[in-house]
Amino acid sequence: MKTRTSSLITILSTGLLAAGVASAQTQSQPMQPTTSPTQSTNDASVNNAGTNAGNNGINSATFNTAKGQVTINSTMGSAPPTSSPPSFEQLANGKKYITKADADAYPPLANDFEYAAHNGSRVSKAQYERWVKDLN
Repeated sequence: MKTRTSSLITILSTGLLAAGVASAQTQSQPMQPTTSPTQSTNDASVNNAGTNAGNNGINSATFNTAKGQVTINSTMGSAPPTSSPPSFEQLANGKKYITKADADAYPPLANDFEYAAHNGSRVSKAQYERWVKDLN
C-alpha cells in the first residue's frame, strides 16, 4: 500500500509541475510595439484605428518607423466574371472528367475544385453541371 501511495503522489506532483510550466509559458507578456499607428496630418479621413471608411472601401493606416512614415492601403479585389462558364467538353479535353490541371483554365472552377469534386480528384459532367447551376 505504501508503494502505491508514493507512486500516486509522484504522478500527481509531476502532473501539477507540468501544468504549472504550461501555464507559465502561455501567460501573455505585454509587447512593446515597434511601430505605432498615427493619424495622418494630410488626410483627415484616416483615423487612429487605421480605417478610411469614406473612400469606397479602401482601408489605410499610417505608421511611424525608424526610416520615416509608412502608409499601408488595402482594398478588396474584384471578383472574376462568372457570366458564361466554358462547356464541360472544353474543360475536359475529350475526357469524361475534369482534373485539377484542366480546371486551372477556368479560375472560378479552380478555386472551387474541391467543392465541385466533392473532395475527390476529378469533376464528372454531372458534378460540373451542378456546380454551374449553383454558380449563378
